[in-house]
Amino acid sequence: MKAVRLNGYGGHEVLELAEVDDPQPGPEDLLVDVISAALNRADIVQRTGGYPDPRRRKGDTSPEIPGMEYAGTVAAVGDRVVGWSVGDAVMGIESGGCYAEQLVTHHRLALPVPPGLDVSVAAAVPEVFITAWDALVVQGGLTSGRWALIHAGASGVGTAGIQIAKAIGARVAVTCSQGKMDACEGLGADLVLERSPADWPAALQAGLAERGNTVGVDTVLDVVGGAEADRNLRVVRPKGTIVQVGLMGGGAVEVNLGLLLAKRVRWVGTVLRSRPLEEKAAISRRFADEVLPLFSSGELRPVIDRRFPLADVAAAHAHMEADANVGKILLDVR
Repeated sequence: MKAVRLNGYGGHEVLELAEVDDPQPGPEDLLVDVISAALNRADIVQRTGGYPDPRRRKGDTSPEIPGMEYAGTVAAVGDRVVGWSVGDAVMGIESGGCYAEQLVTHHRLALPVPPGLDVSVAAAVPEVFITAWDALVVQGGLTSGRWALIHAGASGVGTAGIQIAKAIGARVAVTCSQGKMDACEGLGADLVLERSPADWPAALQAGLAERGNTVGVDTVLDVVGGAEADRNLRVVRPKGTIVQVGLMGGGAVEVNLGLLLAKRVRWVGTVLRSRPLEEKAAISRRFADEVLPLFSSGELRPVIDRRFPLADVAAAHAHMEADANVGKILLDVR
């Protein structure tokens, strides 16, 4: 099969489209013909050597194929698989291997493509919508009537988070660059704040006060880190929750721990990629039950920025690194 493998770590030149051995499913696995894969920031970090695939062990000589998000059709099922048949439309998250014509996934991690959602766009759903829902609702405690703050509101996780917050009846403020503010507002954000160089904490507090909220936001979804970490502590309400999903702005920062104590804030760090199989399976099943129906009803939709052929993966990475996208970047595999 054709796949994009990493020929070392570094710039775009290490992304190599090559022929590799077909994956072999085990008795509890699905073999999937991949139709499309989606880019994530973790792919960039993996390419540069900072985020290796947790499935790989020391001495592993098999090709390292990036890609954490896919959609396609089931090509074969293992002997112990139940609930899936050849030809089913499927999507999901993997630790790696999605930049390829085929992949193997454990059947408990696979998600059905919901009715009304075309499989060609379904790769834009699993990672960002599960991440946003898990961070905001499951771990962040966001409910109807409460306020969320989402950083990088025009990113894949950000566009998913805005929609999820509105779907459950919450109110949401986002930060983003000036050129992406209209897109966030169009998705339903109640407050859209220019992240830099503007003083977004002051603008947020003023906007909340105009709406009768003088205590702060209930839940913060932060994919940025860096200088935003201390600002988050300033704007979160007492006993609120900050969920740290990413560190695009850096991880070594100074924060006012006095605010953390005085406000009794919960600060949660979370990732999906390295969780054990049982945890991934549990969150996938709950997501399927609680969230997937909202795609069929039209309350949620993937936001697609651009599509690239698999052979143009280097251009897709460059587009993401330029921070030019609003929503997801897809690779058309077949």
